[in-house]
Amino acid sequence: MLYHDQLGRAVEIPAPPQRIISVVPSQTELLYHLGATVQGITKFCVHPAAWFRSITRVGGTKQLDLERIAALQPDLVIANREENEKEQIEALATSFPVWVSDIHGLDDACRMVTSLGDILQRQAAAQDIRRQIENGFRELQPLAAPVPAAYFIWRNPWMVAGGDTFINEMMDRCGFRNVFADLPRYPTLGLAQLAASGCRLVLLSSEPYPFREKHIAEIQEYLPDAEVLLVDGEMFSWYGSRLMYAPGYFGELIAGLYSKSIY
Repeated sequence: MLYHDQLGRAVEIPAPPQRIISVVPSQTELLYHLGATVQGITKFCVHPAAWFRSITRVGGTKQLDLERIAALQPDLVIANREENEKEQIEALATSFPVWVSDIHGLDDACRMVTSLGDILQRQAAAQDIRRQIENGFRELQPLAAPVPAAYFIWRNPWMVAGGDTFINEMMDRCGFRNVFADLPRYPTLGLAQLAASGCRLVLLSSEPYPFREKHIAEIQEYLPDAEVLLVDGEMFSWYGSRLMYAPGYFGELIAGLYSKSIY
């Protein structure tokens, strides 16, 4: 059958596909919840744990093992515009059906869920996941007064989430006003620049860089009066079925901030 991916490309996919390779961690987890049959995943596809332990790994998201993928003879490869390398995806598309997602915000993520549900002929499961996600975010109450915030994804060099990211939308839905929203993608900056930004809340993500308690002190040397928190990066950046749990996590995070006198 002919489907269109989120780049607008027409992709001929068997109905339903039986030999799927997923090269995006958040979409791998979604495929599990949709009941898909998956033959290959990346080394970063850690959810679900049972798949991570048992399914063939085909490299990293940016360094796919194209020969291993070809050996698995997939009838569908599920990729993402940002997380995978364009050249590798184009190479795969010459031999196999490749469906590419392009996620900028929550609406894109929800459309991706139902699109994959259609491809897999798991429409009811996909609609249920989408409904849970949309209801959860509808009920989420952001901070009453948005707080200037920064979200770090990397150290050496320090990198933050800019305005045109999925993370930025998740911050906004929590009432965290991204002080670097005027910058594109994932800009590099110095901590002196952070200190001059007016930031009052710093979020240190668990991924892709594994921030730990010891890194909080580095930030507070420059922002002694700011709140610096370690946060679950999967909740802010995984745009598959993990979004069913994100509003609950964000609600607890917001409740914790209300207990701080500066908020």
